[in-house]
Amino acid sequence: MTNQKITVVTDSSAYIPEVAQEGLNISVIPLWLIWDDDRFRDGVDIGPQTFYDRLKKSSTLPTSSQPSAKEFEIFFRQVAKECDAIASVLVSSKISGTVACAQTALSEFPEFPIRIVDTLSCSMGLGFVVLAAARAAAAGEDLDGVIAAAEKMRDKVQLLFVVDTLEYLHRGGRITGTKRLLGTALKIKPLLQFKDGLIQSLSQARTKSKAFELLLQITQERLSGKRMAEAAIVDIDNPEDGEAIARLTKERLGPNLIHRAEVSPVVGTHVGPGAIGIAFYPED
Repeated sequence: MTNQKITVVTDSSAYIPEVAQEGLNISVIPLWLIWDDDRFRDGVDIGPQTFYDRLKKSSTLPTSSQPSAKEFEIFFRQVAKECDAIASVLVSSKISGTVACAQTALSEFPEFPIRIVDTLSCSMGLGFVVLAAARAAAAGEDLDGVIAAAEKMRDKVQLLFVVDTLEYLHRGGRITGTKRLLGTALKIKPLLQFKDGLIQSLSQARTKSKAFELLLQITQERLSGKRMAEAAIVDIDNPEDGEAIARLTKERLGPNLIHRAEVSPVVGTHVGPGAIGIAFYPED
């Protein structure tokens, strides 16, 4: 145990529900959303509903960018005024330059303890790693203990999701054109996963209902007979299906705690409306 005050820093792609953060010391640096001539701080200048309302009417698609090394330097300096150490728990380095920019900023802090964890995930796959680190800090762990808690969670949390279309992932460079065309031609509902830091194909179904059933089936298989400790059901402008999957997850898999969450506009830009995801991990 330690008397150190440790702040956990993450980026806005985690988009952790506020209720899950209660009593925890978490600071968020926003990613950037660039739309025509506008620049928005993700989750600060633009939220999910405003984003999707504009998306439905827009003839153009936004792009995204990570905070620069200079922005990280300024952010770390601000956070450091209120704590003794920082654990920076960030989106996968294989889909974003966020980790690289944070690492570049560390050269400006030779004396202040800042550690970076590449979660190899996003959304609430990232969010659960952040929560594990913040809970460890709240329990009095030192910086090594906080980082160990984050790395342990990184190794067991899983993020699976169903997308309505592969078009957004293709345009954002997150999936190959061949897979996009296959999905479009067959009118399939693809099931995807974060694996080794990348979005990878998992399975596919011909209808939305079959895709959701398969999502729950694979989730149950991944638990390998263990009880689900905690889950988060995320939706992208699709609360009705999100609530349905949350209800079925609770009934069938009985997690100790289940969260409902949206995704940030930056994540929505790359995945597209209609998607449903589940992030979860088993009890030890």
